[in-house]
Amino acid sequence: MIKKKRWALPAIIALILSLVAGPAISAAPAVDERLGIPIVVYGADLTADQKESVKSSLKVAEEAEVEEITVSGQDLGKYIEGSNPRARMYSSAKITVTEPGSGLVIQIVTPDNITQVTSDMYANAMLTAGIEDADVDVAAPKPVTGHSALAGIYKAYEASGGTLDTERTDVANDELTVATELAEKSGVDEQKVTELLTELKQQIAEQNPATKEDVERIVSEQLDKLQIELSPEDRQLLIDLMDRIRQLDIDFGQWSDQLGQFAQDFNDKYGDKIRETVNDEGFWQKVKDFFNSLIDSVRSLFSAN
Repeated sequence: MIKKKRWALPAIIALILSLVAGPAISAAPAVDERLGIPIVVYGADLTADQKESVKSSLKVAEEAEVEEITVSGQDLGKYIEGSNPRARMYSSAKITVTEPGSGLVIQIVTPDNITQVTSDMYANAMLTAGIEDADVDVAAPKPVTGHSALAGIYKAYEASGGTLDTERTDVANDELTVATELAEKSGVDEQKVTELLTELKQQIAEQNPATKEDVERIVSEQLDKLQIELSPEDRQLLIDLMDRIRQLDIDFGQWSDQLGQFAQDFNDKYGDKIRETVNDEGFWQKVKDFFNSLIDSVRSLFSAN
């Protein structure tokens, strides 16, 4: 979820002040002592040239100060059960912890080189893992799926002082895998996958299903609602994933603002595209009504908690 607009006003003010005040002494970016410095995590299998390319893509030189670490296949085992310790790690990321309540801002700065995972998929998985407020840039020097960046984000988040539950990070990795498989192998549009996962989480939070059968009913209802057809195997993948999410020790009330903001950002990001490709105003109204309903329901659901 890219929120570049929030920087527009400060940039305009700075420009006006520079024009009024005339030439000024160039100042280095300031370190935010409350939140810490950005953490840059590099894939362990980058060559020296590839690492320099990633540094440039992540604009490391523009930061006042950074901490640089490396993520390897060995690190995967800490966050993702059953992972291959010999996995090749190329995806890299820069993570900056932000103010509580600011949400997740994810930007893939080398989109041609991250071939499967979208920024929305990263955000959904990070929320499941327990990361709620951070700016994250993801980069790779050559085409890769982008999965290993998630382990790097986890390691960087903990290096910044955050704590993570490994059960949640393992489930989040499963979520990312299911999302990319639905998009790549099952032919479901990436935007539709994000919409589906967000809605399923909201329903899990709202209905608090007690059994796997209840989860199966919720999955079936949402697939029908969104008119998504899946094979029995893919449907079972979703059921198993949502059942694992159901069993996590999560206060779903804490998800209300994040899911509501996520739905709003998704609407802002893709609403115009949908309108351009679909001329049926009745259809467009249904799309808007869906997102408005989702946002209102998520934000009001736990207001009494």
